Amino acid sequence: MKTIVHLSDLHFGRHDETAAECLLADTSRAKPDIVVITGDLTQRARHRQFAAARAFLEKLPRPVLVVPGNHDVPLYDIVERFLGRLARYRRYICAELQPFFADDEIALLGLNTARSATFANGRISRKQAAAIKSVFATVPAGRLRLLAIHHPLAAPVAGNFTPVARAPMALEAITGARVRLVLSGHYHRALSGDLAGSDLVAGGSILLVHAGTAISTRLRGEPNSYNLLRVEPTAVTCVVRAFSGSDFVDADTAHYTLIGGRWTRHQPVKMERVKGIEPSS
Repeated sequence: MKTIVHLSDLHFGRHDETAAECLLADTSRAKPDIVVITGDLTQRARHRQFAAARAFLEKLPRPVLVVPGNHDVPLYDIVERFLGRLARYRRYICAELQPFFADDEIALLGLNTARSATFANGRISRKQAAAIKSVFATVPAGRLRLLAIHHPLAAPVAGNFTPVARAPMALEAITGARVRLVLSGHYHRALSGDLAGSDLVAGGSILLVHAGTAISTRLRGEPNSYNLLRVEPTAVTCVVRAFSGSDFVDADTAHYTLIGGRWTRHQPVKMERVKGIEPSS
């Protein structure tokens, strides 16, 4: 079993310093095998914001796999937006825009979905779809295959939300590569499942996990949070750790098992304390 800390949407420049310090302490206690950050490390891709993000990343447990988000592309500096693009991100955070991590249990690929031509929405290119197939083709059977992107394959909640462009093409590549778990962010909402209301469920074979905003003050009806994942080839437990104002605490837990090629969610058993009897552990 592997432990994954899934962070997203840090938005340095519009972040909560107390939440950031508590997050560092909480992730350290979790002792993860890897930390995954799915984009929007900064609010406006300014040098000082990237410097603050880098200082934060250096304090996280290692290893760390990061992909950029749309906020990591300069917005108001037009020259830098269309010519430099992600140059500041690559200078301060990570030069690799297609990071890959593998050990004896998991294989994790990160892809950049941020584009200069759009302000908020993202896209997966044909070259990236081909990379999904080629990278995972070298992964031995039996390892859990994961993909990390900023923009979700499907909107996490009803409303004015747009999935990543070319999602059907990406889905075809993902299912062909036998990727079972897709991590994303962008909407500042914590949610996991196969999004049954979407046309991208792929028969339930892909588990979609969205992270809320870890430390940003740009909240959308939910507190700051991150996902703490315990993963095996055929089982995933996703715990949403939410910020209470002074610490991160368990807010929701979802258990999934891969049965017959489909993810099935199991409701957690609620143990009630009976006087004189301690709940079994």
